[in-house]
Amino acid sequence: MARPAALGPHLASDRRRLVTPEGVDLSLGLATGSQRVGAFLIDLMIMVVSLVALTLLALWILSAGAGGFGAAQTVAAVIWLLGFFVIRNGYFIVMEGGRRAATFGKRATGLRVVARSGERLTIESVIARNLTREIEVYLPLSYVFYAIGSGGGGDPLIGWLAAGWLLLFLLFPLFNQDRLRIGDLLAGTWVVSIPKRQLSYDISASMAPRAGWLRFTPEQLDAYGVYELQTLERVLREGQWETVQRVAYTIRQKIDHWDPAHDYDFLTAYYAASRAHMERGLLFGRRRADKFDR
Repeated sequence: MARPAALGPHLASDRRRLVTPEGVDLSLGLATGSQRVGAFLIDLMIMVVSLVALTLLALWILSAGAGGFGAAQTVAAVIWLLGFFVIRNGYFIVMEGGRRAATFGKRATGLRVVARSGERLTIESVIARNLTREIEVYLPLSYVFYAIGSGGGGDPLIGWLAAGWLLLFLLFPLFNQDRLRIGDLLAGTWVVSIPKRQLSYDISASMAPRAGWLRFTPEQLDAYGVYELQTLERVLREGQWETVQRVAYTIRQKIDHWDPAHDYDFLTAYYAASRAHMERGLLFGRRRADKFDR
């Protein structure tokens, strides 16, 4: 199951429908422009600090002069260029390809990258949405810096064209209703606002009378993580019969548990047992973020 839409207030035009593979219909709020800018500025600071550290390392190699100045110069240049490429692309790919699907900047501003199809975000989508940043930002920016740094030695027309190119891509999210970058458009992703939220205790307490008569093995309780329990909690709260049926069948099939209980009672029991199992696991330092976190 996908993580539930525990969102702050959004205009109706800012919300998007996402249906998970289990058939749960979620309403997600798109990230605002200020949230995305704030997240990028935080990420930019992290990358700048990393780049400064990389530059200091390159200068140390150069000053050490191992193998002669020429060899040290080559090694320092190769390390700096490769490191710069890894920092500006690898940081986003590694962070968004992880279980939280968010960089440090996105986490700080309550954002997350999701697949518009409702499926789990794939590493291929993450790579696609981030490598396009080379074309959107880094390539035109390098031409702008070259035009400025050349002191008039370069063609000023190229500099102006590059600046226009950069501005067009930076403003592209303002000209489509889903606020998509070119990378999001190609990768099939959204950036959505998902503030941090814990599982509530009132619903668990209200389920206690129905939760004790079904039994589940530890392997069955490990099938899902906290994000899925949050979604299951929402399904139980809303009590939509068709959704309850779909989710109950999906979970029964996944954990191979075909008891004769009513679907709602089954989900109630599974939720309570999974929550108790997860909270016991916290005593030993284990907490699975979702069903893919092994």
